[in-house]
Amino acid sequence: MAALGLRRFGTGLAWAGVLATFSGLTPLANWALLPLEQRFPAQVDDVRPVDGIIVLSGGIDLTTSRTRGRLELNDAGDRITALIDLAHRYPQARLVYTGGDPYPTGGRARPTEAVLAAAYLEGIGIAPARIIVEARSRTTAENASEVRKLLEPHPGERWLLITSAWHMPRAMGAFRRVGLELEPYPVDFRTAGPFATRFTFRHAADGLHLLDVAAKEWAGLVVYRLTGRSDALFPAPDAAAPPSLQADKDYRPPFAPGH
Repeated sequence: MAALGLRRFGTGLAWAGVLATFSGLTPLANWALLPLEQRFPAQVDDVRPVDGIIVLSGGIDLTTSRTRGRLELNDAGDRITALIDLAHRYPQARLVYTGGDPYPTGGRARPTEAVLAAAYLEGIGIAPARIIVEARSRTTAENASEVRKLLEPHPGERWLLITSAWHMPRAMGAFRRVGLELEPYPVDFRTAGPFATRFTFRHAADGLHLLDVAAKEWAGLVVYRLTGRSDALFPAPDAAAPPSLQADKDYRPPFAPGH
């Protein structure tokens, strides 16, 4: 760069490389992710019946699943495995899979994540009558809004919400905003717990990937609060709320679908 007369630009690139390497190798990503993952504690098994289970899309590699003709999971695949486990533990529970095509092509119809997941669940022996497919939503806020339209909740019912632990605060805020009070069932933890803040990464790319996940989620929390898609800036467990699905009959969507 100096030979080309771009010494200042080259110096900036060099420092950017140093910063990226430092960010990727140090525990910075764990520090950013841990508050998100610790916000809603992991569920403890109990004997109370479960009336329904809602799982958010994001655990299936859509492109590979479509081209290979089989279900392929990505690094958030715990959402699917947790749903299967809970479906067997609570055989009377209804199962709601919410998630459309995040990148619609317009003219060409393609199977959505919810459709692929439902077909797989039926293939492993789960009764189709238990499965409710919501295949229109493309964002967390739309997940909440579209599921709210499908459900006919009854007082006292117990519903679980499955999504990645780092995504749970924003998801809970979005569902509360549309009048649904669910029990969080976080999965797909990316940190090993509080002591992970002392861990360094063997490869800078690993730390940078997790830092990217955390940065997107923190930004999402701010945007959702500012746009009225969440009930709080950093949603937290509500000890006073009963573990049931609460319906707000006067609810009106705060935004138009698709925005």
